[in-house]
Amino acid sequence: MAQGTTLPDRGGFDLFGLLARFAPLIFLVVLMAGFAIAEPRFISTVNLLNVLRQVSIYGLLAIGMTFVILTAGIDLSIGAVLAFCGLAAAIVAKGSATGNFSLGADEAQGWGWGAAALVSILLGMAAGAIQGLGITRLKVPPFVVTLGGMSAFRGAALLLSGGGPISGFDADFRYWGQGKVLEIPVPVLVFLGFAVLAHLVLRYSRFGRQVYAVGGNPEAARLSGLKVRRVLLSVYVIMGFFVGLGAFVLSARLNSAEAVAGQGYELTVIASVVIGGTSLFGGIGTIFGTVIGTVLIGVLLNGLVLLNVSSYIQQIIIGVIIVLAVAFDTFAKSRRRRV
Repeated sequence: MAQGTTLPDRGGFDLFGLLARFAPLIFLVVLMAGFAIAEPRFISTVNLLNVLRQVSIYGLLAIGMTFVILTAGIDLSIGAVLAFCGLAAAIVAKGSATGNFSLGADEAQGWGWGAAALVSILLGMAAGAIQGLGITRLKVPPFVVTLGGMSAFRGAALLLSGGGPISGFDADFRYWGQGKVLEIPVPVLVFLGFAVLAHLVLRYSRFGRQVYAVGGNPEAARLSGLKVRRVLLSVYVIMGFFVGLGAFVLSARLNSAEAVAGQGYELTVIASVVIGGTSLFGGIGTIFGTVIGTVLIGVLLNGLVLLNVSSYIQQIIIGVIIVLAVAFDTFAKSRRRRV
């Protein structure tokens, strides 16, 4: 049986299984059609590209979160780590962390965007490795480790920046957040490119099969010879990679980095992954579903803004959708066991 699929009913065609598999895509199409009818501006090319640009950072983080949740883990520290990595990238790009609020792009004296991106990614991977070791070696639940990481890395970000923003990057740095290729924003291309790569890894590589096996039944995976702790450590390092990359792209897009960046990203990213069909119980999910879930969240928020719906109500809607998605996942899993 392919990963992420459901068993058909013995009686033949399984309508519920089909809906469970394609529900996020169906909901996305219906949602877009509804917003297009209610507000014609929604369907314009400019707005749709804007939606993709807005979700690209969430999307990068959601790709990493998919690996983590497939192993029945969670990472609540991604917003704080993103702020920390973004500030480190800014310091490398600027050459200093002091007095940067008033600096212009022409005054940057750092080591360039390449070094900034590398430092951001390496720090993200190091943060993921530290938390992964806490989970695998100290045997502390992922929720607790990453909750502590949320506080620790947010504090580290504040310490690194002194509480102020770092802004004013050169054109080469800003290109990765503001540039375009054939009118398509560069962050969108980065997001989709890594989504394809992650899909290939999960679907066709030995490591991808190990991730599904560990998430489906870690004890059975261990008895079959898999190095479960190594796989678990790896997915948190992968999560750190995508956080570091996302931090660099976000700083480039905003032309600024600050310690409060990434606040609330955990909710949106986890919602994107779960709505996309990845089970919080592990072992079931796809990168394609995560991409659909990420775009769905972006479309929902964008459409609500165009319809002048309060931001407070938007948060309520996202929270309700998360609960319903998890409830549906729980029901689907119990049904598969009965079949």
